[in-house]
Amino acid sequence: MAIRSKPARPAKWNTSRLPDLTGRTAVVTGANSGIGLAAADALAGAGAHVVLAVRDPERGRAAAATMRGSTEVRRLDLADLASVRAFADGWAARPLDLLINNAGVMMLPELRTKDGFEMQFGTNHLGHFALTNLLLPYVTDRVVTVSSGAHRLGDGAIRFDDPNLTTDYTPTRAYAQSKLANLLFTLELQRLLARSGSSVRALAAHPGYAATNLQSHAASRVGRLAMSLGNRLIAQDDRAGVLPTLYAAVQDLPGAGYVGPDGLGEMRGAPTLVSRSAAASDPVAARRLWALSQELTGVRFPLGAASGAA
Repeated sequence: MAIRSKPARPAKWNTSRLPDLTGRTAVVTGANSGIGLAAADALAGAGAHVVLAVRDPERGRAAAATMRGSTEVRRLDLADLASVRAFADGWAARPLDLLINNAGVMMLPELRTKDGFEMQFGTNHLGHFALTNLLLPYVTDRVVTVSSGAHRLGDGAIRFDDPNLTTDYTPTRAYAQSKLANLLFTLELQRLLARSGSSVRALAAHPGYAATNLQSHAASRVGRLAMSLGNRLIAQDDRAGVLPTLYAAVQDLPGAGYVGPDGLGEMRGAPTLVSRSAAASDPVAARRLWALSQELTGVRFPLGAASGAA
């Protein structure tokens, strides 16, 4: 009697399954290191023209020199709204297929952006909020914003009465709020895109526990040591950590979808759609955050649908 072999399991999704991106243009913020560098390299290797939007152009050029394919480097400081506007003003009305809002800061001591916002909220959320809306008239496919499983930490809510956490700042509370804001931003952006009749999709992703240089900037020495240990014992590298971002960027997924690793606790593994906290799924909070972000940045949704409409 013949022995039947078990069918081979399909290979888990990885960068070898990226489609041909020839002729497409992508902007990746924070693309000179970590997950941003890995994303830019993978997209350029698949044929896309990739714009590395970085605070330090010299470091950006050094990163671009290591990549395959077509790249360019442009300065962008998300902690300075004037820099964000300058980047958008210099776009020259060319199509932008993919915007990846990747750059971020993590667990910092209490600092302020050039415009006076708490640094993590100002950089991770408000800078990307302004950049996205200013570039949105040129976007043809999708916006992917990198959040974190840490959106479940802290207060589990946006401090609408004190978003800069002036009365009880902690690095964890500030980081968690900024990552929750990323998910609420994605939720409301998708609603507005759909109301305006746009085919552009907004998605979010998180890398799980990925070893990058973000962890080296924690506010406390104990925190830095703990993260260093976690990087060695638990974390996956940036090439694995970037897979949810790339999956969100190229797969046919629903708008407002959230992608993360499929392993235990979403710490590592292959990319898949994952759940988010109830607070990150609240459409009322998403609209309220959008209105607050418009007020703080002076930037509005450009495609003709008014935020807050029923």
